[in-house]
Amino acid sequence: MSAGARFFVDAWDPAYGASFEAGGGGGPAAPSSAQVDADVELPATDWRAVDVRRDVAAPDVVLLVDGVRRIDASVWTAEDDGGSFPGIAASYAAGVVRCDLERGAAELAGTRVGRGLFTASPSAQDVVAGAIRYPVHRVSGTGELSKLPAAVQGPLTALEVAVSDAVRTDGDLLVVDGPLRSRRNLPRTLGYIKTQHSQYLDGRLTAVVTGLAPGQRCPVFRLGTAWGGYSWYLRLPVAGGAPWAGVVRVECSADLTEAEAIELADLSLVTLPRFASTPYKDPRAPQNLIPIAGLERRLRGMLGDARLLHRVLTAAARGIRR
Repeated sequence: MSAGARFFVDAWDPAYGASFEAGGGGGPAAPSSAQVDADVELPATDWRAVDVRRDVAAPDVVLLVDGVRRIDASVWTAEDDGGSFPGIAASYAAGVVRCDLERGAAELAGTRVGRGLFTASPSAQDVVAGAIRYPVHRVSGTGELSKLPAAVQGPLTALEVAVSDAVRTDGDLLVVDGPLRSRRNLPRTLGYIKTQHSQYLDGRLTAVVTGLAPGQRCPVFRLGTAWGGYSWYLRLPVAGGAPWAGVVRVECSADLTEAEAIELADLSLVTLPRFASTPYKDPRAPQNLIPIAGLERRLRGMLGDARLLHRVLTAAARGIRR
């Protein structure tokens, strides 16, 4: 940062009190206001479980991409006019695992790491300490501290797109851990949502979902949300449990035809269950896919030592204020 722009690092460890992402088989609790077109694959009156189709084969190559992020420190600026803006210094990383289903082999195909200082401060500059650099990502509005973590998603998504584009080949299937959001234009791409927060379907259609057997999916429907897109639920291999145990939601681009969306839904049913985790290996089983779990561990290690980075930021802030 420039000599005239001061900032202060909050002494509170940003990891303290981190939000807990609820999982399990309880299912979505909050009804969604999104418009739903349930007649895409079957009329809503004829909804039933869809089994694996015999003529559908899994792709030779599946790419699974994921990203992780961490807040290294909360900061505050001191503006020349006496005002102050909150900010967060964050590290994030993205990577892709290439699964060759024909050979039964998986390998890390690429990773990238990024950092940033996210704030609405008009005077904030990049934080540089030796080889460590936090470029400024200026957010719009007043930049409330509670909203700043969400600002990291944009650069992280861009990193995920870049790392997956670098290794894509014709005929592969790309599975994104989480909603597609701005990645809807990527070809042969699925968004994989393992934790359900919103209830999109009415009670009768939801009963079809909760009645799925492992290895079955519901018919494709279309969501009228801001990002839009086709979607469907499928149940991964799971031994009993609650009505939503092992159920994940999958989505694809709204720019596809209905036939193309149904084709991807069939492809997901012969592909995703083979990556399902088991309870003795992962407490988020079976939804947390085995390649994704390994990728997350690798990416978190690449973020660097959180305590060391917090000290680096604190030292940089003290140096600027002298």
